[in-house]
Amino acid sequence: MWKPSERLMDTIRHYASFPATGVSLRQMVQFGDRPSTGTLFRASQFLSEELPIRLAHRVQDLGDLPDGLSQMPSIKKVQDWYAQSFEEIIELPRPKLSQEVKERLLRPAKINGGHTKVLPGATQNPSIRQGQYRSSPLHNDGKHNGNGKAVAVRRYFVPSDEHGGWPPELNDYNQRFSKTLQHIKRRHDGVVTSVAQGILEWKRKRQRLQIDSTIQSFLDRFYMSRIGIRMMIGQHIALTEQSHIRHPNYVGIICTKTNVRDVALEAIDNARFVCEDHYGLFEAPKVQLICNDDLNFMYVPGHLAHMLFETLKNSLRAVVERYGVESEHFPVTKVIVAEGKEDITIKISDEGGGIPRSAIPLVWTYMYTTMEQTPSLDPSFDKSDFKAPMAGFGYGLPISRLYARYFGGDLKLISMEGYGTDVYLHLNRLSSSSEPLQ
Repeated sequence: MWKPSERLMDTIRHYASFPATGVSLRQMVQFGDRPSTGTLFRASQFLSEELPIRLAHRVQDLGDLPDGLSQMPSIKKVQDWYAQSFEEIIELPRPKLSQEVKERLLRPAKINGGHTKVLPGATQNPSIRQGQYRSSPLHNDGKHNGNGKAVAVRRYFVPSDEHGGWPPELNDYNQRFSKTLQHIKRRHDGVVTSVAQGILEWKRKRQRLQIDSTIQSFLDRFYMSRIGIRMMIGQHIALTEQSHIRHPNYVGIICTKTNVRDVALEAIDNARFVCEDHYGLFEAPKVQLICNDDLNFMYVPGHLAHMLFETLKNSLRAVVERYGVESEHFPVTKVIVAEGKEDITIKISDEGGGIPRSAIPLVWTYMYTTMEQTPSLDPSFDKSDFKAPMAGFGYGLPISRLYARYFGGDLKLISMEGYGTDVYLHLNRLSSSSEPLQ
């Protein structure tokens, strides 16, 4: 069983004193448009500095939890995963490069032999208050870290000279770095379920029914950070693979022409299938989609599919439980997609009876559920991401809202008790806002 040494924990504490560097969706796309060996190496260098900072902040957070939560076996296991991943990245041997190669790596790429290609800066994320997160460079006026030391805010990496002729050591390091990231990504597949298990252990030990606001805000920060870390790792692995085979509409895991209708239809089919399976229905409540066929924008299709699936699943469940599984006619749930200059907004309208106004804040609380009995958690269940079979863990909406906010969108809920609920999913189509840094 791997355990961190005291020396490693000292190094982690040092890294946790530095702020993270946020990137935007647009920067990721412009950077990874045509990744050369040199550009990928620059990306590897950026991530080999950036990921340890983010991982170190998480190790610290997991160790500083209140009221004995840090001592729960599942929480300690997750903390060890983060520390082990930190160690693997910082100890990966780097290639020895000649002065000429170092200088060439520092020369940014040029567009058509003319202007230097430098990525535009990211704008403030509209979903996040300035200074809300302690590891953000803007925290403490952007000039100091938490210890009062002056820090230089690193820019997101710049595309490198795209001409060939790079030494083989660079490609070798790129492949090794990508394999290390794949291994880390697999290790962290069960993080969401393991942390949820840790909260259950703590609730049983402390005999608590709900979590308090301190733990709620920790979980918001922690899971948002996980989305960011997995986004960066997934993007880098995909770019490394795409240096051999390129898909016309994909830059890494980002689709430059995400078709909203196609993603929505797939999410509707999946949610109806899960509903039929869970309740033993011959046919789940119908869902009507109102959306332009050719509505495309730059986004991560996996994130959009996750948010739509989770919200639709809640709506269908509410409808079935209001009208009963024996009912022959369910009201239709509507999904309406509207296109604006700044946002694409998706409204999911159901007639599932709504939520009492007093219970609406609880909808965003982790581990809150209206199910009579919370199912036991199996950390190996659907490790790729947290999708409870139909309901019962109280993670669907809070995590979907984090996915929306990650790229500057939001998820809002308006309920009419006695009638139904409208969920509004706002997606920022400008793609220029920075990640919310934890």
